[in-house]
Amino acid sequence: MDVKTGICVRLPLKQRYLLLLFAVAVVLFSQWIRHRPQSGRRLIHVEGLRANSSQFTLERKPFRILGGSIHYFRVPRAYWEDRLLKMKACGLNTLTTYVPWNLHEPERGVFNFEDQLDLEAYLRLAASLGLWVILRPGPYICAEWDLGGLPSWLLRDQNMKLRTTYPGFTAAVRSFFNELLKRAVPHQYSKGGPIIAVQVENEYGSYAEDEDYMPFIKEALLSRGITELLLTSDNKEGLKRGGLKGVLETINFQKLRMDEIKYLDKIQPNKPKMVMEYWSGWFDVWGDLHHVFSAEEMVAVIRTILMWDMSINLYMFHGGTNFGFMSGAFEHGTQAPKHMVTSYDYDAPLSEAGDYTTKYHLLRNLFSLYHTQPLHELPSLQERRAYHPVVITQYLSLWDCLNLNDKPFKSEKPVNMENLPVNNHNGQSYGYTLYETSITAAGSLNSNNNIRDRALVFVDKHLMGVMDNKTQELALPEGKGKRTLSLLVENCGRVNYGKTLDMQRKGLVGDIELNKSILRGFIIHSLSLKPGFVNRLESSGKWMSMPQRPSFPGFFQAKLYVDTFPKDTFIKLPGWGKGVVFINGRNLGRYWTIGPQQTLYVPGPWLHRGTNQVIVFEEQETDGPCLWPINRPAGGDGGPLRETEHFG
Repeated sequence: MDVKTGICVRLPLKQRYLLLLFAVAVVLFSQWIRHRPQSGRRLIHVEGLRANSSQFTLERKPFRILGGSIHYFRVPRAYWEDRLLKMKACGLNTLTTYVPWNLHEPERGVFNFEDQLDLEAYLRLAASLGLWVILRPGPYICAEWDLGGLPSWLLRDQNMKLRTTYPGFTAAVRSFFNELLKRAVPHQYSKGGPIIAVQVENEYGSYAEDEDYMPFIKEALLSRGITELLLTSDNKEGLKRGGLKGVLETINFQKLRMDEIKYLDKIQPNKPKMVMEYWSGWFDVWGDLHHVFSAEEMVAVIRTILMWDMSINLYMFHGGTNFGFMSGAFEHGTQAPKHMVTSYDYDAPLSEAGDYTTKYHLLRNLFSLYHTQPLHELPSLQERRAYHPVVITQYLSLWDCLNLNDKPFKSEKPVNMENLPVNNHNGQSYGYTLYETSITAAGSLNSNNNIRDRALVFVDKHLMGVMDNKTQELALPEGKGKRTLSLLVENCGRVNYGKTLDMQRKGLVGDIELNKSILRGFIIHSLSLKPGFVNRLESSGKWMSMPQRPSFPGFFQAKLYVDTFPKDTFIKLPGWGKGVVFINGRNLGRYWTIGPQQTLYVPGPWLHRGTNQVIVFEEQETDGPCLWPINRPAGGDGGPLRETEHFG
């Protein structure tokens, strides 16, 4: 319509189409401007993160770190972007991640930075989403991860002194850092990348066995090209011994104590204050209750931290999962270690399966106050599905599939896992080890506390009982002639924190006795249950129809049929005792009826349309022929360890 005359002007059809296309282009361009990867700022970098006053500066402007921890190795790669977008939408500007040495160098000199372990892809993704990165490369990371991320082959050296300047350790660190840092250095802020800071080791003040060690790690970083701000991370007690000249100290805690903040200010006057690990929840161990930290209490503490102009990193923002055998163990004082569950849900703001929780929504409201622009819209939740029950149809005894494994090793004395001549002479890292020898008498079997960590004891393949650090004696019954004594020893997870890291060898770590006579002449099977073994198991042709009374330990096979695009689910195992579940050859992790965890997370990307193979390794018992792929409520506080969805 002509405004001056009030006469309606009808444009030609071609012009109307062009006008419509122009309008659509304007809308799309405006959306791109709003949501584009903030790579433009990466091209004109003058000055990175600095700690020269009471506030951080970035590009010489005040900057507050609003960070959150998400570990790439605990999240299926297909979900990396989903989890980081949800972090961004919560109002966080910085991603922090550890680097697990034991995954990246599973055998000495053999490095893996591909697929799930493609650190550079993770860093590029963070940059494309406009997130800064604080890299925590270790070499020790704690993280409730087996041996705190250190590779088990280090323990083949009987004199090893981890986290010290012992030559055997420093040589291995140098070799690993050569490979790691040549991949990390190009992603630093000074080179246009997202890394604005790098942490020197981790919580060394709580260990502090060697005053030359932290300077060694600092120099190892600097000499390989690290130029960004260096940080350390400790609790209050650790601050007294974990500091390093020229490196900013940060603090870790959950409950706010004013004296800790004052102490940090005292030792670092006129420096930025940062909580590197604000513990948004806590980890769980088998046999204990699930930890829950009140959302309201958490937000109240974070609100105070921000009011005091401090920077913060939420540990964890999203925990993920300890897939496979990678969970660690907790040791407190003289108590025996308690082993971590498979889930690393952590009662974090974003649940194990990526669901928004009450904590998430409260944090989003709080962090929005520290942004001048509206936060991004919340990404959609991943769909979830409860599939039909999975019925076990086939069975294979452990004893009948030993020949599918590597050739056993003969030894007069017991040999611990790490020193077995397997994996190209790197020893066995995880899983089970079967020790067999002959006996001719009944009586008292004594472990002398040399079982690490838990052993099923058999005589001629009949279960006699379980031995561990609490049960160290077991009565063996009478029998005729020579019999086979078998001990199936499980590495339940190496301690990841504390003073006993050097003593985390697994399997049989010393002699065992029968009637006070030391047993000799062992045949040792390494049963790490790697993908190659599981694949050989599947195609072995040895499977038999499910018997009415199967013997244990055993493998149980079933098919999960997916008739649509695969969605996330959870596996529940009512009636099963203790063991491991594999889906399409992937190790989902351990289950154990003692709880608190009662389900295993199954990522949709690990399933495929049609028939999916499910194999369960059960140690001792099962009452039911089924596994139940169940749903969990999405969008609330759903997940395998949330609210009422667990047992204690």
